[in-house]
Amino acid sequence: MPRFISTRREFTGSTLAAIAGAALPHWFGAHRVRADQIKAKIKVFMHWDMEGTSGLFTRQHAWYKEKGVKPEVAEEGIRLLIADVNSAAAAALKAGVDQLIVCDTHGGGGNFRPKNMLADPRITYLYKSRGYEGKSLRWMPGLNETVSGLMLMGHHAKAGTPNAFLPHTENTAWADFSINGQSVGEIGIETSFAGHWGVPLILAQGDEAMCKEVEAQFPGAVTARVKRAESFDRCTGPDPQAARKLTAQKVAEAIRKLHTAKPAPYKPALPMRVALRYKTERDAEAAAKKPGVRRTDAYTVQCDVKRQCDVVKWLTGTGVE
Repeated sequence: MPRFISTRREFTGSTLAAIAGAALPHWFGAHRVRADQIKAKIKVFMHWDMEGTSGLFTRQHAWYKEKGVKPEVAEEGIRLLIADVNSAAAAALKAGVDQLIVCDTHGGGGNFRPKNMLADPRITYLYKSRGYEGKSLRWMPGLNETVSGLMLMGHHAKAGTPNAFLPHTENTAWADFSINGQSVGEIGIETSFAGHWGVPLILAQGDEAMCKEVEAQFPGAVTARVKRAESFDRCTGPDPQAARKLTAQKVAEAIRKLHTAKPAPYKPALPMRVALRYKTERDAEAAAKKPGVRRTDAYTVQCDVKRQCDVVKWLTGTGVE
């Protein structure tokens, strides 16, 4: 026998979940709605890097803080990023997202301009990738079990990837990073962090090489190809407007999949053995002095961690308390 609840009361997400699993029917007058038809609230964490931004085709536009970059080039890069963020955020809201956290992670943040961002009460902007959640300083605050899905936007392929635009992992000193023996880039690191709370990667946007990386490691995620590398520091692709239109379509697709075929979260076996190969012996020697870190060869260090959210905390201090 179907279960019913009244439409005359307001319920929180947790109350709805409890009602949907109740054993007895609920009757509150003539208006009846099946409990299993109640639309669950959708909360998305949209994590923005810059290298994969639509219409951004040169190293100078993405790494605009490097010495010698002209101010007008830096300005153009920032404007391309903000336009991409606003377009994708609008697409997410249109697709039915109830709450959206938009986080600036490029260089740790500081690339968004508050006065230029899309204003909507459903959006929370994080202008730095580290911030306070309560009294605790942590990475990606707000990413927790209440989030429905993770979107990694404007991202790039991992270090050493051929035919990729500005491929790297974390910084240019890292040659490779692995989790339980599987080589991953920033995509894998951030998806592992989200997996601590059971949050799956649902969309990644960037160049063709990055999309191939995602499709190989996280086949349930949607990808948005907005550029293709011509060399390490140059790429090509559709004009920004066309790329944003494609991304908006992919955002909508990823949101639809949350209802029909939600990807599984990334759950490596615990404890996770995480390893980092540096490009220089000097960096490996310095990292090996950290607590719990072992040096396995001249260039490589590793550590065993008990929580997915500690995936890089042993190296950088970035994570949660």
